[in-house]
Amino acid sequence: MSHRDDNASRLAPVRIEPVDPDHQDARWCLSQYFAELAVTFEEGMDLTRALPVEAADCRPPRGVTLVARREQSPLGCGSLKPLRPGVGYIKRMWVASEARGLGLGSRILVELEQWAAKLGYSRVALETNRALVGAIAMYRRRGYVEVEPFNDEPY
Repeated sequence: MSHRDDNASRLAPVRIEPVDPDHQDARWCLSQYFAELAVTFEEGMDLTRALPVEAADCRPPRGVTLVARREQSPLGCGSLKPLRPGVGYIKRMWVASEARGLGLGSRILVELEQWAAKLGYSRVALETNRALVGAIAMYRRRGYVEVEPFNDEPY
């Protein structure tokens, strides 16, 4: 009975785990993230203009890359890298559209904050785009406040 199987799949727990930033699931999530931004951002998204994120910065002991999965299917991601001494920099958080509204973005963010503490960061920073209204609301609910730009990220 496929209906029961579909329900079982939908109700399966979501795991959030650290992975290598070059892992196929992390790369797949990022490809989905960039494709979505290309149509969401008013000016589009040209990855060659975005500030680069070096894979080495997103691995312990400097940072971490997380992937959220239900069974074997990736549903979201996020990374943490160093910004400056004592400050971690949360980058490229994304949740698949079918998993939005279920608190997965907040769960990924909490995990990244916990990793920041484990890695010795006393603060974290992130940037977002005004078009990402849902993400901005989530960050505000988690206590993030708007600050002056701290880099040259065009998006």
